[in-house]
Amino acid sequence: MRSFLKIFFASLVALIVFSIAIIFAISIFIGNAAKPSKPDVGSNGVLVLDLSKDFAEQAKTDPLNSFFGDHSKDVPGLYDVVRMIRYAKSDSSVKGIYIKAGDNENGYAASEELRQALIDFKKSNKFIIAYGNVIPERAYFIATVADKIYCNPAGGVEWDGFAIDELFLKGLLDKLEIKPEIFYAGKFKSATEPLRVTEMTDANRLQTTVWLNDIYNNLLLRTAEARHLDTATLHQLANTGAVQTAKDALRYNLIDGLKYDDEVQTELLARLHKKEKDNINFVNLGNYAAAVNFQKTGDGGKIDIIYAQGDIVDGKGDKDEIGSDDYVKIIRKARLDDDVKAIVFRVNSPGGSSLASENIWREISLAKKAKPVVVSMGDYAASGGYYISCDADSVFADETTITGSIGVFSVLANMKDFFNDKLGITFDGVKTGPYADLGSISRPLSDQEKNFVQASVDTIYNLFKSRVANGRKKDVVYIDSIAQGRVWIGKRAIGVGLVDRTGTLQDAVNCAARMAKVSSYRTREYPEQKSWLDDLTNQSFSAESQQEALVKQIGEQQYNLLQKSKQFIKIINIPQARLPFDVNLR
Repeated sequence: MRSFLKIFFASLVALIVFSIAIIFAISIFIGNAAKPSKPDVGSNGVLVLDLSKDFAEQAKTDPLNSFFGDHSKDVPGLYDVVRMIRYAKSDSSVKGIYIKAGDNENGYAASEELRQALIDFKKSNKFIIAYGNVIPERAYFIATVADKIYCNPAGGVEWDGFAIDELFLKGLLDKLEIKPEIFYAGKFKSATEPLRVTEMTDANRLQTTVWLNDIYNNLLLRTAEARHLDTATLHQLANTGAVQTAKDALRYNLIDGLKYDDEVQTELLARLHKKEKDNINFVNLGNYAAAVNFQKTGDGGKIDIIYAQGDIVDGKGDKDEIGSDDYVKIIRKARLDDDVKAIVFRVNSPGGSSLASENIWREISLAKKAKPVVVSMGDYAASGGYYISCDADSVFADETTITGSIGVFSVLANMKDFFNDKLGITFDGVKTGPYADLGSISRPLSDQEKNFVQASVDTIYNLFKSRVANGRKKDVVYIDSIAQGRVWIGKRAIGVGLVDRTGTLQDAVNCAARMAKVSSYRTREYPEQKSWLDDLTNQSFSAESQQEALVKQIGEQQYNLLQKSKQFIKIINIPQARLPFDVNLR
């Protein structure tokens, strides 16, 4: 028995020691894997700018591949890409940039920031080559910076102007006997139009025509400058449908040549002074981001860059939303940190909850009293997105940023007839007062209840206008004249006093440094990026995979329709300061 116990306890101790050793080894492995591995860029590198990648405000990493040190599938944030291009300008290992221009998943304001970075890169006298099988206008906008633009001989260049289609659901709701109860303030506040009319109102058609032509004219102007053409000729080419093939694009000097991929690579080899059988060292942006230190690292204090991208929502919010609880904490932390000398608030949002916008505005207004706060607007900073921007010391926008849309709406749903007539479902209940069930989907609103809701919308609208008036140092009456839910493009927003100047995020950072009187500083970015392990176990990572799978199964148009329907469901009974549309130019 004693021998048995001796063997048993010896085995138990050995098992425990072995388990501890395994856990220790795994910990070391995970610890080493968590450390960012630095890929070797090599020499004679060609930095690849693939415009089919959506460069969001913050980087998107592939956690599984990053675990093994492969960063090729990582997609850097927009500002990361801009800083990397600037870094590559003086990086001897990078000889040029290759723009893959077959698509562009980035908005026009984001594209303008990329374009400006490329223009600066050209000062190094390094080459930029752009190529695409079929080059859409949004990609062509960036490609015009290149020394040479090439297109597949069997492909083409899209040059036919812009169009926007809006989806109207009123006819569907009528057939289903669903009666939305709609309240809004601002004659241009057209966010509820899909629910209440079957086509654009005159006010919405007017504002859409103005901002759409502003973006289009910007494309014409930039193309004319780069290709040594005039805007009238370019406009006529689009209106007459003159550019139908790649040969047409070459004939009218939109591109520099017709080449297949192998011929473009041959030219790249020649520019690198290599032989035809040599390999080209294409440097992926994800790997380049992991290989070089392109961020500001001075010792004179910190400038916090806070990215606010997505819909503005109450509470914490999801990964791609601006949750008021989270952002109040982030801004407050920067405000109370004495080592933070200035805050740059990067806003890329069509708006959302008016209450969430007010809470974030409040924290920005407090931060402004403690240190300089500069706003940089991305593709959107409209409605609630403008609400959270208006009190900054200085506001920057890109020329094609969509902003303004100062207005409020609220949607309630009366689904009584739908449930009764279509589904055979009825409702009954008791209440302690006549308004206890205000907002219930089981009945229409009374006239008095409609007055209550409209009064609430008007109150929020007046508060919104007062926030803008105070922040922009304007009279409320004047703000009302340029508000009314009207959308403004960045360049026009300067003229009406909603924006101080056009400029990139880098311009905003430079301004913040000047205001804080610091020449040497380091930047810190929020929300903080999660580790690869967090991403791997985070539900949002699997949600992104599910989204990609769903888009492949039902198609992008059907997916957008589904998202539009879900969006309207989410805003029911919550007053909204939101952009009246999603910009999807074609």
